Amino acid sequence: MSESLRLKDQPVSERPRERLVARGPDALTHAELIAILLRTGLHGANVVQVAQKILQKFGSLNLLALATVDELKQIAGVGPDKAATLVAAFALARRMEQERREESPVLDNPATVVNFMREENRLGNVESFQVLLLNVRKRLIRAEKISQGLLDTILVHPREVFRAAIAANAAGVVLVHNHPSGDPTPSEADIKVTRDLIRAGQLLKIEVVDHVIIGRATAERAKDFSSLRELGYFYA
Repeated sequence: MSESLRLKDQPVSERPRERLVARGPDALTHAELIAILLRTGLHGANVVQVAQKILQKFGSLNLLALATVDELKQIAGVGPDKAATLVAAFALARRMEQERREESPVLDNPATVVNFMREENRLGNVESFQVLLLNVRKRLIRAEKISQGLLDTILVHPREVFRAAIAANAAGVVLVHNHPSGDPTPSEADIKVTRDLIRAGQLLKIEVVDHVIIGRATAERAKDFSSLRELGYFYA
């Protein structure tokens, strides 16, 4: 895309609105989605460039979502109407998220965690480490995939786990991963990772509620999961 080319001078297939209709919103960048809300640019900058300047000023969508009409109006090319449109769009997104949280499951014991996560994990042929972000009532905010590894080797760093939790304003987290072997017995590495994350969570005042490992049930093993909290590793 030319930096100076007006959107109306671009091929129809390259314009944000038309691309959204043809390919869906996931095909567009943050700036292109914002440009659709703004509709028009200003002399010397097309609407996508104005949207890029907005993102540069605030640094992230999360910070942009907190911007007021007055703050947005300070940006060239953003008048009261455009500022109000952006504020309204982010307000709707927050209300939708609130509705989703109210409808989300309560994950306050390992059985409910496994019921929620079993299908996603039970047939995986590599280990996948996920974190479930919970509010103060242990209701799910959202699930985040943190890492994926080769067979029984995964790399999990507290920074990655708690970055998502902090961004979501989570009160607690449940750690979840699968064992491709089918045996949900925790390894020494699983125990060490759990204890490291518990300590990190204590510093951040975010509770690590449990670490659940999902495997497969067999004739000899009725349960297809293990809970490190139930096994006593949270108290050692």
